[in-house]
Amino acid sequence: MPPTSSSPSALPVGVHPAGPSTSDGLLTRLGLRFTAWAERWFPDAFVFAAIAVGVVALAALANGSSPQVIAKSFGDGFWSLIVFTMQMALVAIGGYVVASSPPAARLIARLAAVPSSARHAIAYVAAISMILSLFNWGISLIFSALYARALARRTELRMDYRAAGAAAYLGMGATWALGLSSSAAQLQANASSLPRSILGITGVIPFTETIFLWQSAVMALVLMIVSIAVAWWSSPGADRAVTAQDLGIDLAEPAPTPASGSGRPGEWFERSPLLTLLLCALGFGWLAQEFMSKSPLIAISSLNTYNLLFLMLGLLLHWRPRSFLDAVSRSVPATSGVIIQFPLYGAIAAMLTAAKGDGGVTLSDRIAHVFVSISTVDTFAVVMGAYSAVLGFFIPSGGGKWIIEAPYVMQAANDLKVHLGWAVQVYNAAEALPNLINPFWMLPLLGVLALRARDIVGFTFLQLIVHTPLVLFMLWFFARTLTYVAPVTP
Repeated sequence: MPPTSSSPSALPVGVHPAGPSTSDGLLTRLGLRFTAWAERWFPDAFVFAAIAVGVVALAALANGSSPQVIAKSFGDGFWSLIVFTMQMALVAIGGYVVASSPPAARLIARLAAVPSSARHAIAYVAAISMILSLFNWGISLIFSALYARALARRTELRMDYRAAGAAAYLGMGATWALGLSSSAAQLQANASSLPRSILGITGVIPFTETIFLWQSAVMALVLMIVSIAVAWWSSPGADRAVTAQDLGIDLAEPAPTPASGSGRPGEWFERSPLLTLLLCALGFGWLAQEFMSKSPLIAISSLNTYNLLFLMLGLLLHWRPRSFLDAVSRSVPATSGVIIQFPLYGAIAAMLTAAKGDGGVTLSDRIAHVFVSISTVDTFAVVMGAYSAVLGFFIPSGGGKWIIEAPYVMQAANDLKVHLGWAVQVYNAAEALPNLINPFWMLPLLGVLALRARDIVGFTFLQLIVHTPLVLFMLWFFARTLTYVAPVTP
């Protein structure tokens, strides 16, 4: 992992990395001020998850549930997501390991030589970030950040490092939830990972009914084109650009791990590719059987298959176990939020769906009734999209938040006869919006770039202003082209 930022050196006149200059546009100034306020006053995301537990517990109490029933549902649900928690942690680890491998470093060096101007460079970063996010959000974050660092070494470009950092984050803020690593789509396609309380409402929803719908593909394409255009036109010119050098950021890469060591037998195995070849032969052998015996779409929809593929690929690209293990160690901090917060989300889901109150009605049933009462088939996508986007700022977790929302969202979709796969995509597209200004998912990228959230959020805030009405319109428009099919539940 590249080192953190050192103290900023002298900057161009009128520019300061921690705040806006008088020459910045209105939206950029507002975005930077908003982020500075958020960093000062907003607690860690874990605090929001804990507050959500308290709010749901109080709501269940108001719904008529007894304290004993609420406590039991909390404990019963706490470990209900343990399998999915491990799976999502490995999505981040696998993505980091692949993106930080030596072959990836060589590819980044070649790609960094392509842009001919600062604006070209930022557009390239944005495009690569969003394309990679459709396959793996972990790879998107890390590879794009490393690419931005490589471009920043080309001092002749005078590329604004903050704008490049924001462009590198667009995969997580625009398109990742419409791709293969979508937590909600993965959950709905895997009966073994989905809590039975949700499985009974939705049944299994395959990728062909969510991320592989043509409507979803068109939406992803439109978001990519618009995001690249905004990144291009909002990037500062050479006279106002704040480069990595202006910010005092050390762009030197860490020295590679030496290939030879003390000669101890254990160390020899760490640096020999023999164990890599053995493990990859077994792993890729199993993967080959999976893809030959099943439809590729069904095979890749399994999180276990998906994660094994990226771990084996990362091991092969690193070649030597020592290099692979070093990359894994550097990736683990990015998983801490997932590991500690997902049990709370499982507990919240259980309190919503299992803690029965007056008349045997759960809190999930009551919320679903509210959504049905204020929505129609035509307005469901807009109402749910807006709600999910707002909630996403306080619960920044694609999979964990889906566990909370799915019971009442999907029940409302069933009641209103809304296409269930599109209801998942409504959640996916809207859930990505708050990522554009929420520091939670920025952390792995910011660690690589040695920036702070306030440095990039002005640019991502501008993207949010453009994305929000566009996403809500597309969710409403494409919903009209789909027909409801009743779920097949176990």
